[in-house]
Amino acid sequence: MKTIDELLAEGVAGRRVFVRADLNVPLDGTTITDDGRIRAVLPTVKALADAGARVVVASHLGRPKGVPDPAFSLAPAAARLGELLGSAVAFATDTVGDSARETVAGLADGQVAVIENLRFNAGETSKDDVERGAFADRLARLADVYVGDGFGAVHRKHASVYDLPARLPHAAGFLIATEVGVLRKLTEDVQRPYVVALGGAKVSDKLAVIDELLGKADRILIGGGMAYTFLKAKGYEIGGSLLQEDQIPAVQEYVERAEKTGVELVLPVDVVVAPAFPDLKTKAPANPAAVAADAVPADRMGLDIGPETRKLYASKITDAATVFWNGPMGVFEHPDFAEGTKAVAQALLDSPAFTVVGGGDSAAAVRLLGFDETAFGHISTGGGASLEYLEGKTLPGLAALED
Repeated sequence: MKTIDELLAEGVAGRRVFVRADLNVPLDGTTITDDGRIRAVLPTVKALADAGARVVVASHLGRPKGVPDPAFSLAPAAARLGELLGSAVAFATDTVGDSARETVAGLADGQVAVIENLRFNAGETSKDDVERGAFADRLARLADVYVGDGFGAVHRKHASVYDLPARLPHAAGFLIATEVGVLRKLTEDVQRPYVVALGGAKVSDKLAVIDELLGKADRILIGGGMAYTFLKAKGYEIGGSLLQEDQIPAVQEYVERAEKTGVELVLPVDVVVAPAFPDLKTKAPANPAAVAADAVPADRMGLDIGPETRKLYASKITDAATVFWNGPMGVFEHPDFAEGTKAVAQALLDSPAFTVVGGGDSAAAVRLLGFDETAFGHISTGGGASLEYLEGKTLPGLAALED
């Protein structure tokens, strides 16, 4: 895989460099509520611009239906990128139309443009190779070189991620190089004890990675909404907590495998419950209470790990040499149910281990709860991509960058 350092050494002055970034930031209207993904691609964009390239930044945002939708415009992201760069960033109001062509043609050496949301064109996400390839052909006319730096999208076989690199000389940006280097530390020659903390809502989203980690991790800590399917599989009363009943057989199989292989699979011993899911807008008090994990009242639902579980999980992280965390321990967006996620984050900070926060909601939680991002070993920009890498899957966007 060619690196951006090699590309810069060859010289990019005057060349149009297409940077596939991940600017898929959360928006409240047109206000960006977390600019972490924009800041993550900044080193690549700045290095190319400083070297005299004419930088064309492209990304998706949200899930528009293959047609323009103002709610998913990249205009706010383009404006924020300009603020972070400290220089004006041009914005094209389409992806491959007149505005994109004219905007790119108007760039001088060292200038940057952002084109509109790639998913406004159905060809970007099409499962039809011909349709996707035709869109990649049109994108290729905007550039001389391709740099892949949108790690959050490398697990997608999309035109700008998979097909476009085949049409242009290509290299991996700084972010992708960093992400891949970190993930190799979690899969090759891992320093032990290796502890994995998994949370999030659905156990079905994590079954494949649990399957893979049962042969690699020393301990797996389970939290979040997915924990209640594990607790139900043990015969516990979980009240109105989130449950994927169809996943109980798979969960039971994994519990048995963990026992046979010597992997310590750790479940909550207590949980924080409430009568109903909390109002995340008003943050109104939700009447929380801690109860034993095997005794959730029928009229209550579990929304966070309890105080004893927080201590237990912290103790399981203390002596680790490597820790990977993906998925919050509860509904961290509400103060009544944020303590479990806070406890795990703090345990990572207190540990001497190499710590990796696996993107997605975990990364958002770190920022929302006020932790110093630089204190963690690495915070990934791609939760889904990180998990699929750990599952041992071939990621289309990484395969496309291989020579």
